[in-house]
Amino acid sequence: MSENFRLKDQPASERPRERLVARGPDALTHAELIAILLRTGLKGTNVVEVGQNLLRKFDGSLNALALASVDEIRKTPGIGRDKAATLVAAFALAKRMEQERREESPVLDNPATVVNFMRETNRLKNVESFQVLLLNVRKKLIRAEEISSGLLDTLLVHPREVFRAAISANAAAIVLIHNHPSGDPTPSEADIKVTRDLIRAGQLLKIEVVDHVIIGQATAERAKDYSSLRELGYFYA
Repeated sequence: MSENFRLKDQPASERPRERLVARGPDALTHAELIAILLRTGLKGTNVVEVGQNLLRKFDGSLNALALASVDEIRKTPGIGRDKAATLVAAFALAKRMEQERREESPVLDNPATVVNFMRETNRLKNVESFQVLLLNVRKKLIRAEEISSGLLDTLLVHPREVFRAAISANAAAIVLIHNHPSGDPTPSEADIKVTRDLIRAGQLLKIEVVDHVIIGQATAERAKDYSSLRELGYFYA
């Protein structure tokens, strides 16, 4: 990108603000999102380049930038006090929203609570979906991640995939959960093997596997519409 390049030289539809409106924030890079907050660059450097320079100052880490002060941010050429304050305010709002979400998150420390939380989501699925619920140290939900979808024996339910999500979320514990479209929540041999593989991996990584819950449906023969592999004893040698 040349130093004389200006955003207004681009077609309007390709400028960061217009792309955000048309395609959503996921279509933009970190620097482009920062550029929307900064609004203008400086002579010889457009606003996206200013955003890129700011990110470089913090080694490309949004987490580090989010912890920076106004004085630290304004040391980047093209960012004065007001622009730095705008960035600090935006990050502060994001942190407060995250805190609110965590405080409102359900505690998922037993299979009945897990099923109540996930039942409606899984009732709509007509294929087997394997998910992991990522929890903090208080067993509160951070977020849910779908690992794969399809018959379990063809799923890529590998410890690497499950714990990659857990590590990225800084989760202290996880709950494994999937549905049986047949309606029968009885664990299969594949369910049991996957559970034991993930328990061993969790022990090595010091991330607790709280349970593996299978959602089916209650019938005249079955009082519960789920099974808990912990309750069934598969978490013990």
